[in-house]
Amino acid sequence: MKLLSLLFLTIFLSKGCEGDAQKKLEAAQLIYTANSRGFHQEIIIENHIASIKKDRKGKAVQTKITNADWKELIALFKEINLEEIKDLKSPTEKRFYDGAAIANLKINYKGKSYESQSFDHGFPPVEIKKIVTKINSFAKQNNEN
Repeated sequence: MKLLSLLFLTIFLSKGCEGDAQKKLEAAQLIYTANSRGFHQEIIIENHIASIKKDRKGKAVQTKITNADWKELIALFKEINLEEIKDLKSPTEKRFYDGAAIANLKINYKGKSYESQSFDHGFPPVEIKKIVTKINSFAKQNNEN
């Protein structure tokens, strides 16, 4: 009976659930940067906090991420294959002629860094577009406040 209970408990706890995904996101740090000659933006997402820096010398402004936004980030984070981030190709090349700021997404997770190749700010690779758009939404919200 103990063996059966242990087996049931193991199966029940090992099932993927939102709580597991939330723990994964809480253990991660998402860093989005975009730079050009006249533009700088850095957004760091870490443990329910978005730190937004809008210029190179300025101080980051921190805002708490709402539960609804955090749940959306969890769902988007689950969709990302961290091992493939480094191989994603940019859909546009405007950054090569100053048509767009140079952007980058870096994810620090469990002591390891996963970093994308550079891409045009506003035109991320399709595989990370949803999460990059969500990360940028925190900077836009901060502009409105």
